[in-house]
Amino acid sequence: MSDATTISDELADEAETQDLLTLGVEEEYLLAHATEPHAVEAYDEVNAQVPEELRDSVQREFQRSQIEVASPPHLRLAPLHEALRTLRTGLAEAADRAGVRLVAVGSAPGPGEPARISDAPRYHRMRERFGNLSPGQGMNGMHVHVSVPDPETGVQVLNFLRPWLPVLQAATANSPLSDGQDTGYASWRSMMWERWPTVGPTPYLHSHQQYLDLVAGLEATGAMLDEGMLYWYSRLSAQYPTVEIRMGDVCPTLDHTMLLAALTRGLVSTFVKRVADGLRAPDVPQPLLSAAHWRAAHDGLEGDNIDPFDQRVRPTWDLMDDLHRLVAPELDRHGDRELVDELLAKLRSGGTGAARQRALLADGGSVKDVVDWLAVATRG
Repeated sequence: MSDATTISDELADEAETQDLLTLGVEEEYLLAHATEPHAVEAYDEVNAQVPEELRDSVQREFQRSQIEVASPPHLRLAPLHEALRTLRTGLAEAADRAGVRLVAVGSAPGPGEPARISDAPRYHRMRERFGNLSPGQGMNGMHVHVSVPDPETGVQVLNFLRPWLPVLQAATANSPLSDGQDTGYASWRSMMWERWPTVGPTPYLHSHQQYLDLVAGLEATGAMLDEGMLYWYSRLSAQYPTVEIRMGDVCPTLDHTMLLAALTRGLVSTFVKRVADGLRAPDVPQPLLSAAHWRAAHDGLEGDNIDPFDQRVRPTWDLMDDLHRLVAPELDRHGDRELVDELLAKLRSGGTGAARQRALLADGGSVKDVVDWLAVATRG
């Protein structure tokens, strides 16, 4: 999230009065050649063209072919949508001025040489410690931050989230191609990302102290340099009073992003209430969750996945419908229901980013056509 981490006094009063949760989104994008389907190392050139009023919300990512934005926190979807629209449009125009394109895709679809890491001390330390675990042209995700009242509640919310995150991951699938070929996975970025030692489902946690002890232990083992490298699919933010959900590909369209962000807040808000009621989350076995996340990466939303509560294989859209019913009361309470229902219907008819990329190829299009479509979809 950006440095603008506070909301207005008026909205803060509304949040306290109605017990609403704030919502913020981070998105990572690929920088692509102006006419060809490969990535380019153009962060510095694009960043130099970013308008001054957006600079606090834009930052570098691990590779020079990437750029990241972060919204301020919002209570309502409309101002969040406007903030992200402004950032996407501003960066797309900055990329134009730099002679490249901004593309919201999980990983580079076209062939090309691996991108170099960004010239930042922390990234150089990561490369020295972990080697070449990101040999491609950029892995781009979406992170959703939802406020929680305190860290102890946040840890229990993480437990409740565990069974539902594979469904959200499937819905974000947006990286089926690599080196110009279909990988067989809806989210190839997910498979590449799993090379890092701390990537995976969040373990079942009994307390905030246990969370802190695990973080300290992972640092002590050398599996991560600092808490920022805790790449569990959901975690407590190291900087903000939020839980951060971070297993998804960046979405091709802003509508898609808004849908996933609203559903995520619906889940967190539902589970904050369950924690307040003294309920405990089911302890779904870690191997089953790993299998469900693998299935999400492979099949996307258009295939099947594992119902973590009874271990049946079901159509992933059925699991999404279960999730929608679960969060419906909190969508109503936050004023999100009408928009979510509209965007969910649009996703059902149009498909995920992965499905739409494959449809273009099936209709005789090329990888260049895919990147051209992604660049237009990103800008909206």
